[in-house]
Amino acid sequence: MVPPRLSVVPDNSREMDVMSANDDADNAHEQTAPQTLSDPEAAVDHLSKSARREKLRRLEALLFASSQPLDAKALARCLDPDDDVNALLVELQNDYTDRGVALVRVAGRWQFRTADDLSYLLERQQKDERKLSKAALETLAIIAYHQPVTRAEIEEIRGVSTSPGTLDVLMETNWIRPRGRRRAPGRPLTYGTTETFLVHFGLDAIKDLPGLADLKAAGLLDANLPPNFTMPAPTDIASLMPDELPLSDDGDEEEAQESLALDGEETEGEDAGEAGEAGEPESETTSGGETE
Repeated sequence: MVPPRLSVVPDNSREMDVMSANDDADNAHEQTAPQTLSDPEAAVDHLSKSARREKLRRLEALLFASSQPLDAKALARCLDPDDDVNALLVELQNDYTDRGVALVRVAGRWQFRTADDLSYLLERQQKDERKLSKAALETLAIIAYHQPVTRAEIEEIRGVSTSPGTLDVLMETNWIRPRGRRRAPGRPLTYGTTETFLVHFGLDAIKDLPGLADLKAAGLLDANLPPNFTMPAPTDIASLMPDELPLSDDGDEEEAQESLALDGEETEGEDAGEAGEAGEPESETTSGGETE
């Protein structure tokens, strides 16, 4: 008995599927192209959306690559002169809603940051973290809400003398800076917050600091406050106030540092430990010479 002869039949089903998919794509393109060409308004709208998307991609690339927040002026360099960069940034911000990263505005600039609810994934444990003393936190809060303010005005609000080391620590963190000099006898230095302060605390402007109602709601203020208790509206004006004189030159800031250092040597022992590490007792001297 002669066995049947077998022949191998090539499997062309995959090739047919690919050819069919290509044909469908070509047909779809052929159907879309004439429709677009036959409707000039649709063609213009299509080109406009493509151009706008390309501009959003440029902004996205610049913000993604930058390690520092960028302002609208710097970002506008990659766009056309008549483009509304702020509107494009808001649109890009909306595109990143509910994403792993978010486009946020801090200190008047724009930056990509990890979404708030996912920040725990990127936490870094650092043992060299330095905690500000209670005196430093109080001084920082007074400067933020009352700026521009002098050292004497800070002491008047706190009710106790402020160690020069406290201001020194805050300037080392670059959260405060000398703004100018008060038009008063002795021309004392005035202090205000910096952009670094806004970036660190995630604020767009100093006016975004919580108000009296917000602090009460967060439980940071006693509910039984005096009836006449008020808080100033925090403002950060870059230009000098009428009662401020400009710093004469760069040496003025050096003079401020030297003055704080000299004062610190004179008052050493009286205010020791005020700006030290967390957990050390704070010692301050009131105007009457008593120690808190």
